[in-house]
Amino acid sequence: MRTTRRSQPAWYARAVIDKTLRVLVTGATGFVGQALLPALIAQGHTVRATTRDLSRSKSIEGVEWVRCDVNRADELRRALEGIDAVFFLVHAMGSGSHDYVDAERRVAESLRDEAAQAGVKRMVYLGGVAPAGAMSEHLKSRLAVGEVLRSGPVPTLELRASMIIGNGSASWQIVRDLAMRLPAMLLPSWTSSRTCPIALDDVIVALVRALDVPAPRGVWYDIPGPDVLSGRQILSAIAALKGRRVPGIPVPFLSVSLSSWWLKLVTRADFSLARELVLGFKGDLLPTDDRYWTEIDYRPQWTFEAAAKRALAEEELVFSARGIVGKLEETVVQLVSPKLRR
Repeated sequence: MRTTRRSQPAWYARAVIDKTLRVLVTGATGFVGQALLPALIAQGHTVRATTRDLSRSKSIEGVEWVRCDVNRADELRRALEGIDAVFFLVHAMGSGSHDYVDAERRVAESLRDEAAQAGVKRMVYLGGVAPAGAMSEHLKSRLAVGEVLRSGPVPTLELRASMIIGNGSASWQIVRDLAMRLPAMLLPSWTSSRTCPIALDDVIVALVRALDVPAPRGVWYDIPGPDVLSGRQILSAIAALKGRRVPGIPVPFLSVSLSSWWLKLVTRADFSLARELVLGFKGDLLPTDDRYWTEIDYRPQWTFEAAAKRALAEEELVFSARGIVGKLEETVVQLVSPKLRR
């Protein structure tokens, strides 16, 4: 096991839940899961974390790691023993599976049934925002998983986020690389689609406090960030943090599917994952409302600019051939790109 220490935001020290619970976090080695573990421990909960590969686990005081492939009902059953609440943070997209939609539904059905048998009192699921227009397979699957979990007898609270800003987020990686590595861009019409990006720290607050929100059966909430931005505005804002602007040429005839292919040349994110995420940006990804923040007596603390600035500042140099090439490319782009006028 590797040992890691993560700096904790000030809100960690403030107790928000009246009783301690035995909590299971699935997908605990992922981007959100790694940040959620210390937050739960700080609130006094007993935490069990799952991973398919224990060599990827990180030693965190108070966290019990168990091997669990959520596709195996027997392993899931063992992981659920003695558990009060479950955070479901697993998804199959990007795993290499061509039938990830069916795979995600099967896992959701298994968790729903096994959690009920184990006497779990609460489930919390982090999904995606429903789009205004056409829906990609990725978003269909995210929403379908939430529906399956909420259909069971265990009270389930589904939180729907759009782009999560922070190092390790695939959607952040995509827009970050596009803004940093392209001196100019073709701008298809879909880049005018709007969304409400949210910082990782605000997501963690939403998840932790979800343990204390009434959910007699199943309920869902959107968790929007404080800013409404189009894809073009997101790219411009990231470039501006480096003192440059990205000239854009509107190209109305490029479809989402066609234009997603140039991601393979630019971004470090897994291409199949990146393509699915971009296909989900056919229309606005805006929240229905922001009532969840009222429910938990909290308002998002991080603007997009502040969250993006921190994510860029926290980047670590990756010593690999691809990482070095990427850094060189970004340096050249920085030198030749038009500078932002102050």
